[in-house]
Amino acid sequence: MEISMTGRAALITGGSMGMGRGMAKRFAESGADVAIVARRPEQLAEAKAEIEQVAKGKVLSLPCDVTKPDQIAKSFGLAVKAFGKVDILVNNAGSSQRGPFVELTDEVWQYDIELKLFGAIRFSRLAFPEMKARRWGRIINVLNTGAKAPSAGGAPTAVTRAAGMALTKVLAGEGAPHNVLVNALLTGRIVSDQWTRRHKREYSHLSWEEFLKQQGKNLPMGRLGETVEFANMACFLASDAGSYITGTAINVDGGLSPVV
Repeated sequence: MEISMTGRAALITGGSMGMGRGMAKRFAESGADVAIVARRPEQLAEAKAEIEQVAKGKVLSLPCDVTKPDQIAKSFGLAVKAFGKVDILVNNAGSSQRGPFVELTDEVWQYDIELKLFGAIRFSRLAFPEMKARRWGRIINVLNTGAKAPSAGGAPTAVTRAAGMALTKVLAGEGAPHNVLVNALLTGRIVSDQWTRRHKREYSHLSWEEFLKQQGKNLPMGRLGETVEFANMACFLASDAGSYITGTAINVDGGLSPVV
């Protein structure tokens, strides 16, 4: 299916690396103006240059720490100034913080909540009113399968991601009468910079190809997912092709999650 996003404007948090970068490329290839938001200017510049090679519209990079409300407001305002609107918001910023429950301090919990939950809340609160007024909008919250099937040692991420799934359902209910569609994409094991770092840190004795094969062998599909496979689903939901889908939490995990 060829998807056109011409005339749409998207803002993607965590957009300089991994799945965020992959989604930004896919949206830009499909014709959307795209703003990528992340903390590190040097990685933003690198990602912007790569995305511009395939973009059909404008590409904007916005340094922002999504745990800071003032920086969120500033970056959102700059995107609106550059594009005239934000039709599509992808709340993708996050990390895979996890550990034994009794060892997690208040500071760890607070940071995780600010990063993953409040970041999405604050960006959505800015985007929602104008989406409703225009009677067209898409919000995608990127979570992980721990939101549905939390495991021992999965806090704080599993808890904040589960809260993100509840936020998705609330916003979907409020947005539906106004054609503002809100969905969650739950990632499993998708090749990204986090896997690159893990390879260097723990498996440097293996080649990259051997590492990927080992990490994917116990998955139902026998392999890790590719960033473009995740981005394809996000592009579908963010376009007119996904016009009757809202309030869902879709696993993009190759069958990993035990929960549908």
